[in-house]
Amino acid sequence: MIVEWGFIFIIILIGGFVQGASGFGFGLVAMGFLPLILTLKDSTLIVITLLLISALSIIFKIYQYIDGKGLLVILIPAIFGRIAAFFVLSTYGEMDILKTYLGLFLIGMVFYLLLNSRKAAPTTPMKPYVPVVLGLLGGFIGGVFAVGGPFFVFYFLLRYKEKHKYNANMQATVVVTSLLTLVLHGMNGDFHSAMAIYFFIGTIAVYIGTMVGLRWFEKLPSSLIKRFAIVLVAIAAINLIFSS
Repeated sequence: MIVEWGFIFIIILIGGFVQGASGFGFGLVAMGFLPLILTLKDSTLIVITLLLISALSIIFKIYQYIDGKGLLVILIPAIFGRIAAFFVLSTYGEMDILKTYLGLFLIGMVFYLLLNSRKAAPTTPMKPYVPVVLGLLGGFIGGVFAVGGPFFVFYFLLRYKEKHKYNANMQATVVVTSLLTLVLHGMNGDFHSAMAIYFFIGTIAVYIGTMVGLRWFEKLPSSLIKRFAIVLVAIAAINLIFSS
């Protein structure tokens, strides 16, 4: 049991650091490993709870950069995606096959991150349907697997060149969508007493990791953090696929 708690602490600590230093990545790192010892539903709910804590700890420091107009454009479709995800996770969240799907999705994210790192940012105006599609996908994938962040990252990187605006609006999206998911699952009775210790351990780990990562946000190049996250996610995805 102590070994299990230590494993959870280390994974969440690393995920929190990546989140604080780059603005995303906690869900990718944590969900790559937690389902190896917990059910997908429990892993998702724990990670979403900790994502909320991490996002709140960041947003309190940079809330002045939030852009309401740019936020609402993607937040509204994301909410619809989260509602749909609630029904999927509540119905199928205990099935091991979803861990395989998660592993395959993470592999897809690895290829996306690798390809995206070699491309320059588009200079053409964003099409009106882009935030709608990204919001729906980010909301749904985030609500089922807690790894919808890359869809939101893509949108905010396209919209904002200034990294503090990108980070603040990214965290605001996480706060709203996470609260919605937790309220829906709380009303459905999906939380149980055994999860309390994981929340306690995770809260300490994610806070420490996020604060350390946030200190390095100004110092470390984002490319280095991205490469670190890619390696972790790739390892986790392979483990999930072959252990399901």
